[in-house]
Amino acid sequence: MLLNSINVFLTLLLAILTLLRLDASHSSYIVQYRANVTVDAFKSGSSSELYGFILFGILVLVFHTVLSFRIYLIHRQLAAVVLSLGTLLLVLALVVSNALLVLR
Repeated sequence: MLLNSINVFLTLLLAILTLLRLDASHSSYIVQYRANVTVDAFKSGSSSELYGFILFGILVLVFHTVLSFRIYLIHRQLAAVVLSLGTLLLVLALVVSNALLVLR
């Protein structure tokens, strides 16, 4: 249950930080970085593409919660592993979204 609470907190943190960093005055944001492109490694896009991070966080939370509840009846430790993998995905999404929004 603690891992699920952590995942809810990370999802809310991801949503709040993403929404707070988005600004209506900016028309484009950096949404991709491609290391193999030498001239223009940064790809810009609209703010609607960054809302995908919020949607991703919600999907990870729902999917891993439902999956862990279904697996819990079979094996308790495996359910904890599923929730831990969801925590890892949410932390990575938080880091990547923060890195892209800092660059603007």
